[in-house]
Amino acid sequence: MPNKHNEDRRHHIAKKSMKVTNWAEYNAGLRRRGSLTLWVTEETIAAWQAPARLTRGGQSHYSDTAIETNLLIRAAFRMPLRQAQGLMMSVFELLEVGLAVPDFSTVSRRSAKLPSISLGRLPTGPLHVVIDSTRLKVFGAGQWLAEKHGQRSRRCWRKLHPALDANTNQIVACVLTPQDMDAPSQVGPLLDQIPAHIEIDQVTADGAYDGEATYKTILDRQGDIAVVIPPRAGALPSQADGSIVTQRDAHVLMMESLGRLGWQEAAGYGKRSLVETAMGRYKTIIGARLRSRRPDAQRCEAAIGVAVLNRMMALARPNSVRAAAATA
Repeated sequence: MPNKHNEDRRHHIAKKSMKVTNWAEYNAGLRRRGSLTLWVTEETIAAWQAPARLTRGGQSHYSDTAIETNLLIRAAFRMPLRQAQGLMMSVFELLEVGLAVPDFSTVSRRSAKLPSISLGRLPTGPLHVVIDSTRLKVFGAGQWLAEKHGQRSRRCWRKLHPALDANTNQIVACVLTPQDMDAPSQVGPLLDQIPAHIEIDQVTADGAYDGEATYKTILDRQGDIAVVIPPRAGALPSQADGSIVTQRDAHVLMMESLGRLGWQEAAGYGKRSLVETAMGRYKTIIGARLRSRRPDAQRCEAAIGVAVLNRMMALARPNSVRAAAATA
């Protein structure tokens, strides 16, 4: 949160002591994350071969499920494509499955053409969508020249825009854009990835998303969505008499009466920290840079990383509660 109580002396405030109440289940889930059967299931093996093609052209040997499985293995264990291929070959050998494994060049080529990546089963019930963005580094020739020959080069980034459900901590949508793409323009594409029959209760974002265009995009999706976005400093209601016409006007007037900290507490703006935690979790588990060179393959790689993260979080999630303070 941008404004905190006791900001000038927060280093004197002791950090809250937390404890995990479900250690047994959490430890079991963490071990389960490393199991190969999590990524190579019986359903995956059954759908390994590509279905017969009914139109003109060559017949593919491997289905999209086979390509996606190789990419999941690569992202989950942070392997190059060649090592992921070798791992899949050994798994099929141990399982005595008479299936061929796509080579690394086939996986690389097909990754840019996958129609869509499933991020996981959507949560049941209304969603509380929290939106933010983070940068992922692209390691290309410019960075190699800088390390090898000391030449200065412009760093290249991509922006990952995740939409998180605050009720389940599951990322329900994601978009990867160039580094110069503004964040508010991706609100529509993120909401479009959520099926129309899924109800959304609230959308929360930081002040970078403030603006009538963002509110219109959200409310065009569903007219009764509560939008929690902090107005920029000096924001004024849309009506000169100070009457409430829009949700943004209500936030402006509430912030004038309660202050920014009071508005944050009253509006429940603290939920936005969950998406920041998710972005940090992505960079820790999946990585902070993209391996692919082509934009289409990079978008697929980012979506695969989100799918891996969702599957891991579904297996192991700590139940943390605040520990009681020690008494003298």
